Amino acid sequence: MVYILGGWQSDFAKNWARQQMDFADAFAEVVGEGLAAVDLEAKDIDTGHVGNFVGDLFAGQGLLGGFFGLVHPDFDGMPTSRHEAACASGSVAILAATAEIEAGRYDIACVVGLEMMRNVSGQQAAQNLGAAAWAGHEFQDATYLWPKAFSDLGEEYDRRWGLKYEHLMRIAEINFANGRKNPNAQTRQWAFNDKSFTADDEANPVVEGMIRKNDCGQVTDGSAVVFLASEQAARDYAGKRGLPLESLPRIQGWGHRSAPISYDRKVRASQGEPYVFPQVKRAIDDARRRAGVSDIAQLDAVETHDCFTTTEYMAIEHLGLTAPGEAWKAVEDGSIEIGGRLPINPSGGLIGGGHPVGATGVRMTLDAYKQVTGKAGDYQVEGAKTVQTLNIGGSTTTTVSLVVGL
Repeated sequence: MVYILGGWQSDFAKNWARQQMDFADAFAEVVGEGLAAVDLEAKDIDTGHVGNFVGDLFAGQGLLGGFFGLVHPDFDGMPTSRHEAACASGSVAILAATAEIEAGRYDIACVVGLEMMRNVSGQQAAQNLGAAAWAGHEFQDATYLWPKAFSDLGEEYDRRWGLKYEHLMRIAEINFANGRKNPNAQTRQWAFNDKSFTADDEANPVVEGMIRKNDCGQVTDGSAVVFLASEQAARDYAGKRGLPLESLPRIQGWGHRSAPISYDRKVRASQGEPYVFPQVKRAIDDARRRAGVSDIAQLDAVETHDCFTTTEYMAIEHLGLTAPGEAWKAVEDGSIEIGGRLPINPSGGLIGGGHPVGATGVRMTLDAYKQVTGKAGDYQVEGAKTVQTLNIGGSTTTTVSLVVGL
C-alpha cells in the first residue's frame, strides 16, 4: 500500500526563461516548496524520481536526477532516476517510485515532474515534441505534428460515429472555465468572447485540420512534486502530526499499458472494435480492478489527458461515462462539469491548466490528492473521496491510470 503525503505545484502561468530561471532553479523551487508543504526535511527522503520528456531538446539538459544533490546536502548519495514516456513521463515516475516502496526498498519517495518548454519558438517546440511520434515515418506533412495527429483522431470519430465540432468546443469551454478557478492554471486570466468557442477563423484560428487554437492544451513551463510513503512511514508521519492514518490518501489502483508507436497501426488494429484505443480502455479498467472500483459511480472526479479536445472526447467513452461513439451525450447533459455525474478536469486539465509535459502526470496525482482531502479550493468537487487519473504519452503509445482515494 502506497500513501500520498502531499505535494506542491508551480504557477503554470510563469515563463521561466523570462524570469532567468533554468532547470536547476526550477528543480530547487519545486523540491524546496514541496518539502515545506508536507513538513518534511531532505534527510527524510529515501529515493528520488524525476518525470521529464525532452529536457535534452528544449534545454540541452539530461540526467535530471542529479539536480537533487544541488538542492540540499542531505540528498547527496540518495538514489535517483529520470523517467521518460512522453506526456506520461510523470506517471511512469510515480509507478517506479511505488514499485520501490512496495518492494520494501525504501519508505519515502520524492517524485518530481517538470518541463521547460517556453524558451523556444512555437515551431521549434512542436518539432521537439514530435519526438514522441514515429520519427521520419508519420505526420511528415504536418506543420504542427500533434494537432495533426489528434485532428486525425477527430476525423476517425467522425467516420465511425459522426462528430460535431460544437461538442469539442464545449469541452474546451468547460476546461477553460475550470481553469479560472485554479490559482496555478496557466489560462486563469485569459479573456474570451462570444466567438472564441466557435469555428470562427479570427477568434479561433485553425492550427491543423479540425483542430483550432482553443482545442489545444498549452505549451507550458511547470513543475509538480508528490511525496509517497509506505504504510509504516505514513503511520509514523501521521502519528507525529496528530493525524489519523485514514486521513492520508492512497494509490488504490494502477493501470499501465503500451501500444505500437505508430498512430496508424493503433487505429487500424481497432477497426471493428468498440474502442478506438483498446489499450487506453485496458489501463483504465486495470486501475479500477486493482482499486476494487466495480462501478463508475464509485468515482467522484477524473483528471484526464486533454492535450486536445478530441483526446478528452475519446477519454469520456473509454472511461465508461458513455457507450462508444456517444461521448457527446455526456458533454450535452453536463455530466463532465463540476456538479455533474462525473466531473472531468475540475483543475482545468491541460487545456485550461497547462501542459508542462513531464509534470502532467505528477500534477494530476497531486490534484487527485487535493480533491480527496478537500484541499482543492475553488475547484473542489464536493464530497470527493475517489478520483481517477488518465495520462497518455504520444498517440496513446503509453497510458497510465491511477485511482487515488481515502
